[in-house]
Amino acid sequence: MSMMSRAMPSAASLEEATRVIRGNWLQTIEDHHTKNSGGLVIADILDVGCSVGLSTRYLADKFPLANVVGLDLSPYFLAVGQYKEKKRPLREKPIKWMHANGEATDLPSASFDIVSSSFVMHECPETAINGLLKEAYRVLRPGGTVALTDNSPKSKILQNLPPVLFTLMKSTEPHLDEYYLLDMEKTMVEIGFINVRSVLTDPRHRTVTASVPKL
Repeated sequence: MSMMSRAMPSAASLEEATRVIRGNWLQTIEDHHTKNSGGLVIADILDVGCSVGLSTRYLADKFPLANVVGLDLSPYFLAVGQYKEKKRPLREKPIKWMHANGEATDLPSASFDIVSSSFVMHECPETAINGLLKEAYRVLRPGGTVALTDNSPKSKILQNLPPVLFTLMKSTEPHLDEYYLLDMEKTMVEIGFINVRSVLTDPRHRTVTASVPKL
């Protein structure tokens, strides 16, 4: 069973589950930005930890007038992402792919309106999460939005997993304990983000959004 089907067991199909989960995530980003950005146009989006580009393509579809960059530490994942994208109709704004460390991208400061990261943080130790958030803060323009989509520590589904399944999850996700124990919202405030909000976007996952203060 796919992650999407597990997150939305009531969905009639994988396609319906994917549409609801991705739709809720994208709408949460748009709603936060519209409310808190002070009218900042979404012209540039950075997808950190993009893997093979699934979330990157959803962002590009949702915001077709934006320049979208998919960034990942794995050149192999990026190659797959580029290959998959070439099989789709040519976009007015083609996705750009970047091989870099999300904690030190070398991108210009204040150069993006949205920085998104999907299902990355639970893979990282706390030190790396801090590094990713600090770099997101640096590359966002004033009024820009950061959006983190990942497992929700408050999910009843995850809380009620049988111990054997949770142990199995931890065997392949060595930093899960650090992720679940970290107060993400507090960490973001300490870095300088404002308007921090966490939304349960499906029964298993949350999207945490926040803003860089306007000048």
